[in-house]
Amino acid sequence: VFLSLQLFGTIVWILVASTGVPLPLLQGWVMFVAVTAWFLSIVFLSVFLFGYANRISVNWNQADFIFHGATFVFYFGAFLLQAATTSLHHLPRKFNSTTQERILSGREYNISIAASV
Repeated sequence: VFLSLQLFGTIVWILVASTGVPLPLLQGWVMFVAVTAWFLSIVFLSVFLFGYANRISVNWNQADFIFHGATFVFYFGAFLLQAATTSLHHLPRKFNSTTQERILSGREYNISIAASV
């Protein structure tokens, strides 16, 4: 479970970072969630791999449930923000400009869809 969390967190991290990040406030939270969940899953996995779970008196089933529950909530919020960013692709980048430059280019739109999923 931890390896899949790390894999998908890394994919989201790469996909969001590869776009132009037109809305830094929204996509900044997505990056924060992806990087933080990735780092905490590495820490959590290391606790089990190096045997610290036997030395620390914690209910690990409950800790695992809380960790994955919190990660789900944060990733769901990040999904909503990334999907909101993706849905604004048709708006112009500058409202007072005469050019038709969009917030997301066609390539960035496709990447943003993949990051949302």
